[in-house]
Parts: sequence; C-alpha cells; structure tokens
Amino acid sequence: MNKLKIGLPKGSLQESTFELFKKAGIKIYCSSRSYFPLCDDQELEIMLVRSQEMAKYVEDGVFDAGITGYDWICETGADVHEVCELLYAKSGFRPVRWVLAVPEKSKITSVKDLAGKRIATELVNVAKKYLLNNKVKATVEFSWGATEAKTPALVDAVIELTETGSSLKANNLRIVAELLKSTTRLIANRKAFKNPWKKRKIENLAILLKGALAAFGLVGLKMNLREKDIARIMNLLLALKKPTISRLTIPGWVALEVIIEENTLKKILPELKRFGAEGIIEYPLNKVIY
Repeated sequence: MNKLKIGLPKGSLQESTFELFKKAGIKIYCSSRSYFPLCDDQELEIMLVRSQEMAKYVEDGVFDAGITGYDWICETGADVHEVCELLYAKSGFRPVRWVLAVPEKSKITSVKDLAGKRIATELVNVAKKYLLNNKVKATVEFSWGATEAKTPALVDAVIELTETGSSLKANNLRIVAELLKSTTRLIANRKAFKNPWKKRKIENLAILLKGALAAFGLVGLKMNLREKDIARIMNLLLALKKPTISRLTIPGWVALEVIIEENTLKKILPELKRFGAEGIIEYPLNKVIY
C-alpha cells in the first residue's frame, strides 16, 4: 500500500491540528506521550515533531509533507513546496505576529535605537536579517524560553511571538515594530511532490483541510415558508451564496436552504419565526468546498 509520511506539529498547535483533521474527516488517535499517532486513513503515516524543526525534515525527505508555520520556513531557510495556507493558530483563526518589544519605560522607540543593544529571541535568523535590512548592529541571542521575562534584566529588547498582544502587556512590554506575520502552511518535499500518487494525496489533503477551515463558524439552515414571505425573509439572510429554493407539494409553499454564519443565525432566528418560517432546522457543517 502507498504511504504518505506526514509530520504534524507537537506542542501548542497539536490540539487544534487534530481538531482540524477531525473536521476534515480524518480521526487521529494519540496518547499524551506518543510521537507516533494512529489515524483512520491507512495511507497516512504520521509523526509529531516541533514546528521549529518541521520544514528541514520535509526538505530532507524525512517527511513527504508537513504542517508548520511560515515563520519557521523563513527561519530555517528550508527549500520546500508550499502547498497551501491554513489560517489557524493555537487560539484562533488569525495570523500570529513576531514583534519587537521593550519594557514600557524603555527609551527605545524604533529599530534604529537598538544599535549596540542586546536582543533575545527564538527567531534568530529572521531577527538578524531584520537588523541587517535596517542597517543596525546589535547582538541577537537565542532564547530557550521565558523570553518576555528577560528584559530589562538580561537584554534590552525581545522579539517574540504574539496573537493578541495581551501577554506582552501583562509583562509590561511595549511593541515597537512588527517583523513578520505568520500563518500555518501545508508544505511538501519537492521530490515527493513530483511523485504522482503522493502529489494527488497531498492535494486531496489540502482540499479537505481547507474545506474544514472554511466551515468553522458556519451552519446550514433549512426552513419552509410561504412564497409571499420570501422577499422579507431573504432580507434577513446574509448567505455565502443565494439560498436554494424548491417548491413543496403544498401549493404556495417553498423550502429554503442556505449556509450562514452561526453568530448571525442566533440573532435572526427569532425573526425568521416571526416572519412566517416553519420547520426551521439548523445543522453543523464539517467542510465547505469552494
């Protein structure tokens, strides 16, 4: 049997990645200490590794494909094929940011003020390139963790990952500049992507994962209504596309089906009832394929 070796992120992205695969129709089973999950797709051979290491393993052919952040592709300089962007993170569906931050009372207000200073970060190569592009000479040291706590006692500034900025504020840090926006990517080994079976398998996986992401926050909605009520009910519906309307066997009645944002639905559902809709059914969506 053909097998696709794929690396999935161990750590902060692991839970949300497993949930995404489940929505895509692939159930992954893994104990808390295992690095070799099982899944119900026999053509997938999965291993968990840190996102920071993923791109290099894919480049070297250890994995045919993998999921990692754009930031770590940039940091490692790995030569991989980017199959698609998957817009999800540890706690939401937005890009994460690598930012330059300093203590609230620091006199540093721009990258130019970093000349001769010391900076701690996990993203060393990206940081050095950023300084070089801005013609600033400063010392960049690798941080093994707890980066936000290192300034001002150990370093003058940090370059740290943030989603909302709340953790930086809690540590009395002020953002000076943004270096990089990063999203999750499905990547492939270039040689593997030239193999017809593996290429097809990876592309199929991309379609399923993107479809699962597209379905987050959306629900399906069905209802019956009188033809004379269509116009005012249509005014309530903010659909992805025009609703599907079909005639019922009862004269003057139609069935309407639409995909709608869940947050919108809870606001308009009572109004749909008041406007004459009956037999209203809300159902969850696993995937929306465009």
